[in-house]
Amino acid sequence: MPCPFPFLLADQDPTPTVPCAVQQELRHVRELMQLEQKEDQAQFILKNASASIKERRRRGLTWYPVTITQEDIGFGDKVVLELERPPHRQDLHLFQVGKNASLFSNALGYSAGDRPALSGVVTSVRRNKLLLATTKEVLPDWVLDGSTLGIDLTFDEVSYREMNQALSAVMLAQGNRLAELRDVLLGARKATFRKQKADDLFYPSTLNDSQLVAVRHVISAQDVAIIHGPPGTGKTTTLVQAIMETIRRERHVLVCAPSNTAVDLLTEKLAERGVNVIRMGNPSRVSDLLLKHTLDAGVMAHPSYSKMHAMRQTAEQYRETANEHVRHFDFEERQHRHWLREEARTLRQAADDLERFISEDVLESVQVITCTLVGASNRNIRHLNFETVFIDEAAQALEPGCWIPIAKGQRIVLAGDHHQLPPTVKSEKAAREGLRETLFEKCIQRQPETARMLTMQYRMHARIMGFSSEKFYGGQLVPHESVRHAGLEAYDLRFAPDLPVEFIDTAGCGFSEVAIPESRSMANPDEAHLLLERLAQLLAPYDSSEHDEHLHNPLTIGVIAPYRAQINYLKEAIEDSAVLNDLLLQRKLSVGTVDSFQGQERDIIAITLTRSNPQGEIGFLSDIRRMNVGMTRARRKLLLVGDSSTLCCHPFFVDLLAHVKSIGGYFQREH
Repeated sequence: MPCPFPFLLADQDPTPTVPCAVQQELRHVRELMQLEQKEDQAQFILKNASASIKERRRRGLTWYPVTITQEDIGFGDKVVLELERPPHRQDLHLFQVGKNASLFSNALGYSAGDRPALSGVVTSVRRNKLLLATTKEVLPDWVLDGSTLGIDLTFDEVSYREMNQALSAVMLAQGNRLAELRDVLLGARKATFRKQKADDLFYPSTLNDSQLVAVRHVISAQDVAIIHGPPGTGKTTTLVQAIMETIRRERHVLVCAPSNTAVDLLTEKLAERGVNVIRMGNPSRVSDLLLKHTLDAGVMAHPSYSKMHAMRQTAEQYRETANEHVRHFDFEERQHRHWLREEARTLRQAADDLERFISEDVLESVQVITCTLVGASNRNIRHLNFETVFIDEAAQALEPGCWIPIAKGQRIVLAGDHHQLPPTVKSEKAAREGLRETLFEKCIQRQPETARMLTMQYRMHARIMGFSSEKFYGGQLVPHESVRHAGLEAYDLRFAPDLPVEFIDTAGCGFSEVAIPESRSMANPDEAHLLLERLAQLLAPYDSSEHDEHLHNPLTIGVIAPYRAQINYLKEAIEDSAVLNDLLLQRKLSVGTVDSFQGQERDIIAITLTRSNPQGEIGFLSDIRRMNVGMTRARRKLLLVGDSSTLCCHPFFVDLLAHVKSIGGYFQREH
């Protein structure tokens, strides 16, 4: 795609004025973000208004029950509460510093909609304790009446606030590094690279040629570099190697991703390579390795931690003594209590100051800081700047979120694949008008010289890979020898003969879709049964217990449907199949949407395309990136079932059917 601003590329004079087209584009993005915020808030209220406390706790949105362990006066004479949940309540949660939250009473006589609540902001989270800075100078009576209390996260204004602030900073940037990076990323200024020697890499690795080219490209970039990683090409491995080479040259770097899961994975991979890494925020996967690399763990291991801990303990003792109940006390007792409270306040303040010093000391000594995009605005690292900022899964990240960490860097490395799932956008209008278009996508299209694509893939049989390679990646993907012919028969000869790709066409069979009006979803019971019938037939020669006994990797199966109603029907139907239900219970078979399989792989992927109607309407099956993700989850076998007369109203499915026919994998279901 040609640069939409050719007149800007022609003029490389770095003037302090912001290019008009860039300003208009960013202003449009900000308007779309405001639409998205309104829609997100409306859906949050609708989804959680009737949810039970148990359900909200499961989602990580509620601590219940909690007790008030400390009460203090904060900024503006507003009450600050320390709240504690029971120590056995170790559920994962989404509470973070800066999040809006609300203390509530679960007293009898109140419904979920009208129960009393006290709003505030979370200012500290430590394991089972958090501080809530409230909006009140005096606590309402219901807080102190002995009823059971809980705390809810309310709508996440913080993320939107940070994204809006980042967008404003980018729009106003003039004559500084952020302005230069903005213009490079949006195609208004050419990216620059330094010459790179072939032997410049320090760390030994087993990377293939295209991966090594990508790492060298990252090292040579002076502004922006993109690692384009199609499915199964080892993007994470390449990115970790690029980070290793970078920290050898720079004091510390920032590594971000839009999701907690992606951040956790990178943290683990870096820690395994011996990198001194700190994970900001709450890890979504609680493992000893991850917990060891949190800021809390770093603070607790610091030589000054015991001093800080002792100060807090003393402050707590003073506070408890001052609050001891005495029926009658004189002037001296009153003065002594006042002195104890002041000493407790002074000690707590000193402990907080010492904790800030310890946190800064810990962060100064690390090589890599990892966090989510919004986590880059964390108060502990807000003041830090980095020579290089890495953003993984950038093709799944909303553009405004990416600007938060970009503002902290001198050069930017993006990694991802814009031919896989786009970011989730809840406002249909915002999605339609461009909010799904990512910064990754804009940069790779406007400045293709910034990108290097990984071409050797290690996941799929050559024939499973073939269509996606031609359709999305210019035919450049090459299967590694270890997977080129690794179909089901290579796993177990009893599967032979077998085809790695199979499409069963139901056109003319009367397998009509069924609309579920209340959920705007679709199901196709006949097609679901056909898919499961073929899957059970395929698995008939397979004995999972035999493979388990010999410690072989068990065969894994994924069943994918584009609609939730079809998934629900599949799950119910699987219960009626002894073979499939057994695999489901053993967690060797899983059922879900394409989104739930993103970043995963299975030996067998079976997809029911569901849509079948005379009008040729295929809904969001027309988002061909979703199909790319679904099909490329398969390692050894891809099974597709669908109605060609409906699907082939879209050119993508015309090409897919032609490809499957060319390799002998097409079968017409008998009427």
